[in-house]
Amino acid sequence: MKLSFGIIPPSEILIIIPLLQKLEENTIPESVSRERVLAMSKENYECLGIYDLEKLIGICGLWFQTRHYAGKSMELDHVYIDNEYQSKGVGKKLMEFVTEYAVKKECNWLELNTYVHNFASHKFYYNQGFVAKGYHFVKEL
Repeated sequence: MKLSFGIIPPSEILIIIPLLQKLEENTIPESVSRERVLAMSKENYECLGIYDLEKLIGICGLWFQTRHYAGKSMELDHVYIDNEYQSKGVGKKLMEFVTEYAVKKECNWLELNTYVHNFASHKFYYNQGFVAKGYHFVKEL
C-alpha cells in the first residue's frame, strides 16, 4: 500500500460519487448526489482524496468557516475509507494529514459529526483527540 493525500480539483470533484454512494449505502440517488456535490464545490468546501497509488480509496470533505466560539475552523464531512483499507492505519494517517492541513490553513479548530449509531467511529475519533461537545440536531423540511 502506497498512500497519498491530495485535494481533488473542483473540475474533477465528481470522482467522489462512487465512494459517497457506498457511504450512504445508495440511499441518495446518484443524480441528486452529483447535483449536490457540484453545488458544494462552489462553496467553502474542498475534498481530500486518499489514494493507494492512483486508486481513489477514500474521501474526506472539508468545510471552512469562522465560528464565534472557535474562530476559523475546518469541519470534516463524509469521511469514508473503502472497506478493504479499513483497520490498516489509513484513518490515523488521514487525521494526521487533515490536522497539518488545518494548521496550514490557520484554523483554530477541527470539528465533525458522526452518526449516532456508528460506535466504531466514536471510538476512533476519541482516540484521535476529538471530544464530544454537544449534539447535532436536524429537522428535515
